[in-house]
Amino acid sequence: MARPVSVNDWIEIEAQDSPDGSWLTMMSRVAAFHHKHAFASEENHGHDMGYRVALTVEELGEFAAAITKGKPDEEAAEELADLLILILGHSLAMEVDLETEFHRKMDRIMLREARWGKLGIRVTEYSDE
Repeated sequence: MARPVSVNDWIEIEAQDSPDGSWLTMMSRVAAFHHKHAFASEENHGHDMGYRVALTVEELGEFAAAITKGKPDEEAAEELADLLILILGHSLAMEVDLETEFHRKMDRIMLREARWGKLGIRVTEYSDE
């Protein structure tokens, strides 16, 4: 079987409902959430990437506010979890094997040199021009 990428692929994988350190558990739980609310249907817009990006910006703002307003760490952690759930959902909406892409990207960025910018250290591909 090919690696799972769609909601239907992921909901067929039996996984725990509690933290077990497994990528399979996280992805199958997010897929079950997408399936439960029929996010893929046109009327729900849940797989429309424009809509999803807007939701991500909203959640990022909530995370930023929790940090900059000095809210309890638990609140910031919840907002960070919202972001992760959205990102995992993006991979379902796009049918992307995010685990493979994660490792591919990590392999590339581990080869980069760190550079100092005006705001601190950066490890990115860019030129000074």
